[in-house]
Amino acid sequence: MKSMNRRDFMKVSGAGLAGLAVALHFPLLTPRRALASGTAWKFGVMADTQWKAAYPNNGENPASCAVSIINALNQQYIHHDVKFAIQVGDLVDVESVYGVRTLPTRAAAAQALYDRGIGFFPLRGNHEGSQTAALEFPGLFPQTQGAGPNAYGATNFASPFETLKGLSYSFDYDNVRCILIDQFTRTDGSKYNGSTNNNAVDQVEWIDSMVSSRPSDSHAFVFSHKNLIGQNHKDVLFGADLTANAVPRDEFIRSLCANGVRYQIGGHDHMHHRSIVKSSDGLSSTGQIICSSNSYKFYIPRTGDDGRETPLQQELFSIGYYIFTVDGPRVTVDFYSSSHGSEYGDIDLLASPAGFVFHLRETFGYSLNGKQFQVAHGESYTSVEDTFQGTTAKILNGTNGNTETDYLARPLAKTVNTGWSAPRERDNAASKVLSLWGMADNLSLWENPGSGLDLTGLLPNAAETKESDIYTLSMTYDDERSHGRHRGNGGYRLATKDADGNWVNAVEKNFGGTGKFVKGSWQPGYGLGTYGVDPFTKTAWAIVNHEGDFAVARLDD
Repeated sequence: MKSMNRRDFMKVSGAGLAGLAVALHFPLLTPRRALASGTAWKFGVMADTQWKAAYPNNGENPASCAVSIINALNQQYIHHDVKFAIQVGDLVDVESVYGVRTLPTRAAAAQALYDRGIGFFPLRGNHEGSQTAALEFPGLFPQTQGAGPNAYGATNFASPFETLKGLSYSFDYDNVRCILIDQFTRTDGSKYNGSTNNNAVDQVEWIDSMVSSRPSDSHAFVFSHKNLIGQNHKDVLFGADLTANAVPRDEFIRSLCANGVRYQIGGHDHMHHRSIVKSSDGLSSTGQIICSSNSYKFYIPRTGDDGRETPLQQELFSIGYYIFTVDGPRVTVDFYSSSHGSEYGDIDLLASPAGFVFHLRETFGYSLNGKQFQVAHGESYTSVEDTFQGTTAKILNGTNGNTETDYLARPLAKTVNTGWSAPRERDNAASKVLSLWGMADNLSLWENPGSGLDLTGLLPNAAETKESDIYTLSMTYDDERSHGRHRGNGGYRLATKDADGNWVNAVEKNFGGTGKFVKGSWQPGYGLGTYGVDPFTKTAWAIVNHEGDFAVARLDD
């Protein structure tokens, strides 16, 4: 089934669509995630957009700003119909070129979003961290204070101090609260305890008040330029190194954990990297997303982890963006990326990529009404069990057999998340709907020629596989709802959704295997594609190798 390693596939498969995009000189639009309900909506996230002012750019990247990449991402955000986009800092490479301020160029590049009624909410990074930029920023982006014409439905703007007004800020949109942390020189020139490295410390109490005061059925996401644990850079959100300001850092992590904040999102490292970061005592943790480069440069991870991080996914040397789909209590994040237009590897771009082909590289998510389970290499998935309004879902067997690592050879764990929703009347379901994220094989794209791993081609050149380890999923059903229709030749089965949103037998979405119905309980030794119904325990089960939405629904065999 898994006959070819992903890296081997990338070596032998051709440039394909990537070559077409280079020839056509425009970005191909990625497939959009269909909204699962009438209340679902989306927002986008992007990262550092520096461009080297001294490099030739044919006018496409003026004022040390990667306008060509911004334009490509703007088109994607418009295509995905997002409500707003957030950028996590380093809007430009230098604050002035030949005495001309550069931030106005980045502000002007957002106009394509404004013209479509899409908001743009940026943060500063260390490349625009001066007092001059602090004074300039709110005037260029008045929406960070809820002012001007470009807030587009965002409300409840707040900042921690007058000297950070419109720099560090929080806002609400629908059932989401976004908190953006500025950690650089403030409008009065001040730095907490004498250094910008400490500038997150006196904001922890305000951040806690923002995440704790939101409605219980809403989400919160925290954004900053620097990360909790950097991969290349070791200067982080709370100081010049990983151990700095440990007490307020741990308070921050505890607050996010206690208030159900799943993701702290940053840039700075110019790579896609996801991990779980713990407090010093190991009792609290939160998810970290380091965002892919939108710049001329890329970075390589360096050693120096202090033991508080569990890596999950990693992709180096690509240009990417993120789409968050919010559907009530559920959030699904899609990471798309494109080749930088040259032979795969760590380079500095001397010219704009001739074209972009963005591929869906990773999908992950969570739900406020679900659970999260961390499963390390070689561990069983049988810890995954959750109950919601009378429906219990449980993984009966299966092991995390994925052997991928990050660049530093650390094994990549999986975080399996559950979520729940009510079925529609037309679904003919005898259970609630389970959303299952985190079963797919880990994303791991990097090269290390010095260690003998040297990838070739324009990578990535394809969507990442959705295939997972083989596992058995079981869900209980309402026997009164099913009316005993659980035998062969049609009846209630464990179902999943096809590309059109219709319920089909869960084994139809498998990668390989042969469908076979069994009346009775699951037994060890059954192969991929076997499915059944156990009327004694009132459960439907199936042996699958994919994730998605599942329910016990009436189907025709």
